[in-house]
Amino acid sequence: MLKHFTLEYWIDDNWYVGRRKEVPGVFSQGESPEVLEENVRYAYHLMVEVEMPHWSMAQVQTKDIGIEV
Repeated sequence: MLKHFTLEYWIDDNWYVGRRKEVPGVFSQGESPEVLEENVRYAYHLMVEVEMPHWSMAQVQTKDIGIEV
C-alpha cells in the first residue's frame, strides 16, 4: 500500500537535511534531494521494522490532552 507523507527539508552545510513531517523522529540527510528522499524512506522502514514490533508487545494507552498554542 502506498501512503503519502510530507518531506520537510532544508540545506545545512551543503547537505539536504529533512524529516517526515507526520512521523516524529524520522530524520535523515543526503547530498541531493533525491538521496535525501531515499534515506528518509529507509529511516522510516527501519523504524517500522525495528521499533514498532516492540511497541506492539507493550500495553499502549492513549489519552487526549490539551496544548495551548
